[in-house]
Amino acid sequence: MKKIGVLGSGIVGKTLASGFLKHGHEVMLGSRDISKISDWKEKAGNNAIVGTFDETAKFGEIIVVATKGHAAQNAIRLAGIDNFTNKTVIDCTNPIDETSAPVNGVIKFYTNSGESSMERLIEIAPRANFVKAFSCVGAGLMVNPDFVGTLPTMFICGNSDDAKEEVKNILTQFGWEAEDLGKSNAAGTIENLCILWCIPGMLRNDWVHAFKMLKK
Repeated sequence: MKKIGVLGSGIVGKTLASGFLKHGHEVMLGSRDISKISDWKEKAGNNAIVGTFDETAKFGEIIVVATKGHAAQNAIRLAGIDNFTNKTVIDCTNPIDETSAPVNGVIKFYTNSGESSMERLIEIAPRANFVKAFSCVGAGLMVNPDFVGTLPTMFICGNSDDAKEEVKNILTQFGWEAEDLGKSNAAGTIENLCILWCIPGMLRNDWVHAFKMLKK
């Protein structure tokens, strides 16, 4: 079992932190405002720990970036870039442009074509081993989703094979199969799946679905 530091006090951070606790990991949930996660700590029990971004990044053997996309770069700076060195960092973020309304169910990103949120994070913390994961599904399905005996597919990428193996093991615990799409330059393609995933929800209020890679 690992020490997991989760950065982000929103639904994604709280959901993943609870999932790691469920599977026996030591977890610290970090926020810029600890009062925002006092309710989570109370519900999560005695094994739940909360802290600042800096405390959480120091604590984690694995760090999860679960903030909103536009806040991720600042979160890493507040957490202390040196605290990310040589650690597996799971990047769950998507570069959603919250200033623009969806058009016919299609949300917009603030990144340019050919770049990704994760690559921007790598520029800030180049000695971290970033792995893209948990970005192509909603928080309600991230931990052990029930699709009647079928494992959904989580698409991942990153430059460190060892870090990806760590994330694959976590995904197995969380009830997913992992599909490795290679190096970090694939992150933008994976992030674009968020746009596709959101369309049924935006058009029909259908948020209970996930992707599946079918192979012969």
